[in-house]
Amino acid sequence: MSETVRLTVGQATIRFLVNQFVEVDGESKRLIAGAYGIFGHGNVAGIGQALLQNEIDPTPDGGEMPYIMGRNEQGMVNAAAAFAKQTNRQQTWMCTASIGPGSLNMVTGAAVATSNRLPVLLFPSDQFASRNPDPVLQQIEDPVSLLTAATDCFRPVSKFFDRITRPEQLIPSLLAAMRVLTDPADTGAVVVALPQDVQAEAFDYPQEFFAPRTWRIRRPAPEPVAIERAAEIIRGAERPLVVAGGGVVYSLADEQLRAFASATGIPVADTQAGKGAINFDHPCAVGGVGSTGAKSANVLAEQADVVIGIGTRYSDFTTASHTQFKNPDVKFVNINVAAFDAYKNSAETVVADAREALVALTAALEGHRVADAYSQEIEELRDEWAAITHECYHLGHGPLPAQTEVFGALNELMGDDDVMINAAGSMPGDLQCLWQARKSSQYHVEYAFSCMGYEIPAALGVKLARPDSEVVAIVGDGTYQMLPMELATIVQERVKVIFVLLQNYGFASIGALSESHGSQRFGTRYRKGDDHTADGELLPVDIAANAESWGITVLRVSTIAEFKDAYAQAAASPTSVLIHIETDLMGPNPPGSSWWEVAISEVSRLESTQRAREWYEGEKLAQRHYLN
Repeated sequence: MSETVRLTVGQATIRFLVNQFVEVDGESKRLIAGAYGIFGHGNVAGIGQALLQNEIDPTPDGGEMPYIMGRNEQGMVNAAAAFAKQTNRQQTWMCTASIGPGSLNMVTGAAVATSNRLPVLLFPSDQFASRNPDPVLQQIEDPVSLLTAATDCFRPVSKFFDRITRPEQLIPSLLAAMRVLTDPADTGAVVVALPQDVQAEAFDYPQEFFAPRTWRIRRPAPEPVAIERAAEIIRGAERPLVVAGGGVVYSLADEQLRAFASATGIPVADTQAGKGAINFDHPCAVGGVGSTGAKSANVLAEQADVVIGIGTRYSDFTTASHTQFKNPDVKFVNINVAAFDAYKNSAETVVADAREALVALTAALEGHRVADAYSQEIEELRDEWAAITHECYHLGHGPLPAQTEVFGALNELMGDDDVMINAAGSMPGDLQCLWQARKSSQYHVEYAFSCMGYEIPAALGVKLARPDSEVVAIVGDGTYQMLPMELATIVQERVKVIFVLLQNYGFASIGALSESHGSQRFGTRYRKGDDHTADGELLPVDIAANAESWGITVLRVSTIAEFKDAYAQAAASPTSVLIHIETDLMGPNPPGSSWWEVAISEVSRLESTQRAREWYEGEKLAQRHYLN
């Protein structure tokens, strides 16, 4: 009989996680880098006690589980997801929260992780498994089924969900959890709900359960016949276009993508998750594609006869709500480690790791190159868009600067190994359109869930992943008000990041969308009074002062020249700094070259809505399913 050790479920969980490793291309590292936690009566004496015990003496567990006290449960998960994204899904953090509202606050973070295919490990607390003291404080009661609990809300936003009601169930559950966390195709939020009484129950666990275990992230090789078929379609194309998604970045295939483009001359457009996989100054890099893409990419996308999607899930922003690829005979060749994504748009599929597939496809296309006339067109479109980008970056707009001018200053000031973070509002669109990424690691934009409030906790996660890089989180006034409290965690942990707060006293993105879709910017401005469409008196909210109250150094600036000076001070500072600058709520924004479907009321008493509906119906005429 194998040796056993008597531990509580909480203690066994921490000891197991300390000894889990991940291996990528022969390099091994800890899979769970640390633990975020906010304690309450659901977990303070279970997982909380186990983390305390580890911190006092980690030797019996086999190593330390670093702990960070969060301020908001959603913020903790956002930080863990950002860490996972910045490490190319090779590591993540665990998050623990108390029963009821504490745990449910993590649901939004779980959705961020799952929609972005990012591994996070969550331990929400649950009601008593014994049911002896039911109903306990913060328990949800269902008269139809006593099995129902608040944590069931995690099911639709998780890639794996389990609830531990007996201590021995922990063994298969945690092993399954590790499998999903390290799955290159089917990862996301992994949720193991722990009833508060079970967390504290002891069990004689086999010692071998805690032996160091290495999980190898697979690199599925492409089938030779799939590569042959893909190469045949590409050879027959006159206007091929690559759409590079996050799968290129996560498979560490940047170099292989650039080699493929150099060898074939095929232009490469990128999604939000794929930006930087090909450096912006590569002769084949044509910029972001889709609803918020660059004209250089979108013109090519409209006329492409073969679209080669590599590691992309074809979101509606990438396809411009199925209007971007206008060639009636367009065909798709999709390379993706996830069959679910590979088969989208009736594509010829290569279900494989992006790096392995790119190597094989480059070899299969040896000697093939696009026509000189197409290369000349690519060069002309690149030059034209570079001039537009330069203009947007140096508008000299006044009296308040446009946010594109702030982005231009940052793009010029930040180094190749620094990291820019953003997620929501009008900013991701401007950034995809304009940002000139030299490396994929430099561009960190969460745009699958586009979660307001992501940027501040994400800065913590990214800095933990890249301690030697300057980490810059661009935050709008709207997203700041959603989730600022992790500023206190950043100060407490002595983490140095730079925040750039763009203050325009409103929801700029939705305001512009509302106006263009007939709703007159209703409910999108921070103004006093009952008229929610007018420019009334500003609210007396001082976000800069609020940031100072969390312990952050704040630099208030008014001009781009002052902003550049402030950035130099922030970069030289050993502690976190927030640069506060007012920008024009009305833009201007980069010139659009594509469409995005947002439904408009079919009937209305408002003339503005009637006009918008007429425009909407015209745009929908180009919408199609890709069935060729």
